[in-house]
Amino acid sequence: LDEKRTINVYLPPGYESNDSIDYSVIYLLDGSAHEDFVHTVGLLQFFSLQFKLKPIILVGIANIDRKRDFTFATTDTVLTNMFPTTGGSEKFIQFLKKELQPTIEKRYKTNDEKFLIGQSLGGLLATEILLKHSTLFTSYIIVSPSLWWDNESLLKKAPELIQKATNVEVIVSVGSEGRIMVSEAKKIYRITKKASQVKSHFNYLKKENHATVLHSSLYESFKILFGQ
Repeated sequence: LDEKRTINVYLPPGYESNDSIDYSVIYLLDGSAHEDFVHTVGLLQFFSLQFKLKPIILVGIANIDRKRDFTFATTDTVLTNMFPTTGGSEKFIQFLKKELQPTIEKRYKTNDEKFLIGQSLGGLLATEILLKHSTLFTSYIIVSPSLWWDNESLLKKAPELIQKATNVEVIVSVGSEGRIMVSEAKKIYRITKKASQVKSHFNYLKKENHATVLHSSLYESFKILFGQ
């Protein structure tokens, strides 16, 4: 990306003293300290107390230009005029693959279980990674994905692209966020549900809006993934 990037890392209690465990890793988009990193740490701490959650490392990726990093190129002039820096998602994905994941795996005691969390434009990016680079993560928590981007071009290609995904788990969540966003979330869930190699779940949180849906989505998703 040719820029300095802040990466926030939460290590679970006992990490330094326990050499017998390799840890799963959650990668959090919008992971700045003033965005979603701190309250996600709180949820992990809560689940470790109430559900005996296995120790997990959280990696929060701080933003510089999320409209650039989370979107693929579009020819829609309305979007390019509104968001002139868009179209950098493939570079960002390569940053995750070639720089961030190898750095985390070299520096910390990790296993092969990797989760990705993305909301809104972050949900668009998480969906793009699922469809085009599914092996980068083993589980995807996709919240209110902005699949309206580029006139739903990614959503239209999803039935074909999802066939290339292998052995992943997907949780799609959405709140009462308007007809288009709810409809698109349901569509991508149904598409993933039909793929035999994908284990898919759907959370419709009708009491939540776009501002409040993430925390509730993570709570419900962690119950699915870790609450057993």
